[in-house]
Amino acid sequence: MTRGARAIIALPELGGAARRDVEARLAEAGGLAEAIGIHVAEKLHFRIRSPRPATLFGSGQTQAIADAVAAQGAELLIVDAAVTPVQQKNLEERTKAKVIDRTGLILEIFGERAATAEGRLQVELAHLDYQAGRLVRSWTHLERQRGGFGFLGGPGETQIEADRRLIRERIAKLKKELEQVARTRGLHRARRQKAPWPVIALVGYTNAGKSTLFNRLANADVTAENMLFATLDPTMREMALTGFDKAILSDTVGFISDLPTQLIAAFRATLEEVISADLIVHVRDIAHPDSDAQRQDVEQVLAEIGAGGEGGSPTIEAWNKIDALAPEERARIGAEAARREDVVRISALTGEGIDDLLACASAKLRAGATLRHVTLPAAAGEAMAWLHANGEIVSQRSDGVEAEYEVRLSDADWARFQSRQPQRA
Repeated sequence: MTRGARAIIALPELGGAARRDVEARLAEAGGLAEAIGIHVAEKLHFRIRSPRPATLFGSGQTQAIADAVAAQGAELLIVDAAVTPVQQKNLEERTKAKVIDRTGLILEIFGERAATAEGRLQVELAHLDYQAGRLVRSWTHLERQRGGFGFLGGPGETQIEADRRLIRERIAKLKKELEQVARTRGLHRARRQKAPWPVIALVGYTNAGKSTLFNRLANADVTAENMLFATLDPTMREMALTGFDKAILSDTVGFISDLPTQLIAAFRATLEEVISADLIVHVRDIAHPDSDAQRQDVEQVLAEIGAGGEGGSPTIEAWNKIDALAPEERARIGAEAARREDVVRISALTGEGIDDLLACASAKLRAGATLRHVTLPAAAGEAMAWLHANGEIVSQRSDGVEAEYEVRLSDADWARFQSRQPQRA
């Protein structure tokens, strides 16, 4: 992918995408392209009743795309949908431009942005998985045959067979490396679960404002740009939270509609941070025309990885960017939010509503607290301080030898306290 390349975006309006605003979808596709330095020369959209197996678009639509490519001098055609290898090959022949679909474009962004060793491994695995089915069109030397010795795959092995074998071997190696990463991450997570602090995970559609909120809550300086997928690698910081001595805040990769299945699988280890969180804060760009559809996309991915929903971690919706709303829309949104206990209106940019969000987070983390009876040695000052910082003290008494407490603690906090105090009464 060449930075600065001129591109045409073609959006097929298929039946399944009807719930999304066309202009918003075109803007999102343009944002994805611009995120890796591609210049979008023109955006087109076409209604498609029945996708053509050969080209996806109808013949007249394909010609219109080819005319736009020629008129704009474009080198690249971005199809904002999944395109089969056959469709990709035929569109390239008819438009005389390199064709990349939505999955390929997102993978390009992830490949450029991943900063950690784990992130790079995950992206490479996703790329290889995606390319494995596209060797038919990706390689120009498939007719060649490679004379074989046993270790080269046998006599008569075609180049494409050899290439596929190499990809399978590399995928197997990457999966082993990622399994080790997942084990290491699991150990770190287990240690955090024994730590006396709750973990709060920020999730949301890409560019919803998670990193801006993360910076405000944790006094951090992670990348926060008006750009799709500005954050790819998970970041964790300490934050202050009423009723707790502190909490751990986790910023995660942004979600997106039609997230490539390869990435859902490859980033599972990263998203496990969300599964194990004590509280999920779903940050929504409430000013976006597709905010409801974006919410559904995020909830679908959370359901796929086993987070949120029934039996999952408690969730708060932070309706972000209220500063961008017109007065009438702001009033409507305010009335809607007031009817729900799990919604807080905020502006991560201006700080409006942040205190309400923190209060709601503290209340959610304390929900379900049970009255516990705790007896401690009178000298166990650190444990007593922890109870005062993390529980609701109902009563306490001390005879100078032992101190007895009646304290309300959630199951998670009780488990944390037990891990810190193996000799508790």
